[in-house]
Amino acid sequence: MCGPFSSFQGIIRLVEIIFSALALAVVLFRGTMVVPWGIWCEFVWVLCIVVPLVLLVMESKGWHILLAAFLPNWADLTLGLTAVCCISVISATVAFAAVFVCLTCIADILCFIFSLVATACFLVDVVKQRSAFGSGYMSSLRGILRILEAFVACMILTAADDHFVRGEWFYKPSGMILCAVIFGVCLLVTAAIIVLNLLKLLQCLLVFRLNLVEFVFNMVAVVLYLLAVILWTVFGYSRYRHNPYTCIECSYADMNAVTVGSALNLVLYIVDLLLSIKSL
Repeated sequence: MCGPFSSFQGIIRLVEIIFSALALAVVLFRGTMVVPWGIWCEFVWVLCIVVPLVLLVMESKGWHILLAAFLPNWADLTLGLTAVCCISVISATVAFAAVFVCLTCIADILCFIFSLVATACFLVDVVKQRSAFGSGYMSSLRGILRILEAFVACMILTAADDHFVRGEWFYKPSGMILCAVIFGVCLLVTAAIIVLNLLKLLQCLLVFRLNLVEFVFNMVAVVLYLLAVILWTVFGYSRYRHNPYTCIECSYADMNAVTVGSALNLVLYIVDLLLSIKSL
């Protein structure tokens, strides 16, 4: 092989693209999914096609050199993006298997297998890049925490959306709606902080130092997530007279996912807050 596929990195990215595309193609062939978990899986597979493809083109054409002034550590960015794809495709593979796969669903089983192979490829890619380029924000503890916070928030919002879509139209209390707003706002700010840490020049736009901004945000995020855990639990689990699903076993699936995810993100933000105090 030649060109961008002459190295292990190029080959593994090509395989990632192929199997992500196959998983997406099988799903599109069987019919577009309209439920939130299905939309999340489709989004992840598209992401896992676009990211390796863009990285391949940028590196083969040498265009990433043009970003040196804005993005001093290209290897750090590629490791971070690959890690995002890795944890995202893991979640998509697990969610698709849990929600859609059955013993008689041949197309869904094929899709699961393709997604599983793509997951293995991304895992190998992350381990390979981590061993070769083990420095930078995205490979540091603070960067990993931010990636996990954003990822968990995406899963929480997907589960919350699925709960609202499948639930009764008349039972959407303001407390649960406020929780969804909290999750979305914290996700946007977390993503903005990741971008600011990668693009150092953008930090000049801040009135205060980024470390101080992160410290203040982490404090606010801890308070908001604590509030969200309480509100979601109180308003969600008190609806014993309202069953949004046709089966009793399914009725609390999304609510449990949101509860566990928000508690997990609360812990992550507390750890991040402790680390930000040290960096002041």
